[in-house]
Amino acid sequence: MATLGVMLSEWREVFAWPWLLAALPLPLLVRWLLPAARDGSAALKVPFGARLDTVAAAGGRSLRGAAGAGALAWIAWALLCVAAARPQQLGEAIRPPQVGRGMMLALDLSGSMSELDMSLGRRAVDRLTAAKAVLADFLDRRVGDRIGLVVFGNHAYVLAPLTLDLATVRDQLEDSLVGLAGQETAIGEAIGLAVRRLRDQPSDERVLILLTDGVNTPGTADPIRASEIARDEGVRIHTIAFGGDGSMSLFGIKIPTAGGGAEVDEAALRRIAQVTGGRFFRAQDTAELVGIYAEINRLEPVQRPGKAVRPRLERYAWPLGGAFVFALLAFLWPRRRTA
Repeated sequence: MATLGVMLSEWREVFAWPWLLAALPLPLLVRWLLPAARDGSAALKVPFGARLDTVAAAGGRSLRGAAGAGALAWIAWALLCVAAARPQQLGEAIRPPQVGRGMMLALDLSGSMSELDMSLGRRAVDRLTAAKAVLADFLDRRVGDRIGLVVFGNHAYVLAPLTLDLATVRDQLEDSLVGLAGQETAIGEAIGLAVRRLRDQPSDERVLILLTDGVNTPGTADPIRASEIARDEGVRIHTIAFGGDGSMSLFGIKIPTAGGGAEVDEAALRRIAQVTGGRFFRAQDTAELVGIYAEINRLEPVQRPGKAVRPRLERYAWPLGGAFVFALLAFLWPRRRTA
């Protein structure tokens, strides 16, 4: 059984449908099963014995012609069966590039993200709604990346692990709410969680984009210490300080907001980006946030070779063409011989 399996495997390397070769003896089977045809014409009578040798010779040539046409027909049938079995040839091995990286998005869901100091489509929105809209557009542009989503407040949580299914990440992002992870801002914990999730990615393809509008909550993991760990793990962190200055621009007019703005620890976020080789950005409105994500999107993608594959080249056209040629010769053979 093992030997049979190996043989079948080898045949499948040559033919896509090797079982169609079983049709080769089909004409013989049909000839054996069908009854012989009967000739109802009168027997041939030769009145002159002198002509007998001439007729016999002509009959011999006819038989030889029929045998030649039959052989051509058999070759045509065999080639047709081979073409039906789809002969294939393995091409040269190619290694297609895979473009993309492992990327975690860390989104602040603390209470200050509910402040109404952003505008979107000429309407006032809170910070989280503006961030969601920009992040959704960013995800649409990152085809080929494995992206995960971390949200943080009092603690950090993974809403979406690293995945190529960006639609799932977008759905989880859309379902995020202010206060879902608490009212505080555990920046250091978010960095540590994202770093752990990125460890399985190639060392030069680990990226974290951190968006926050606050200051790290006292008593939680130190963001600077977490960034040093990220640097040691080869994770590059781009930080975005998001939030207005206590006013909202609507139709070009500055309107004070109820919250009066929230403090953002720009110095710490700048230091986190510097330590890990990333970049620090400051966004005070939606337009600036869009520009920041557009700039991050222009980062050179990391190319790594994909798994080597050998394409299968279809070769059925050659036996199919040969079958047509031999069938045509078989059809013309008797005429050529009796001309």
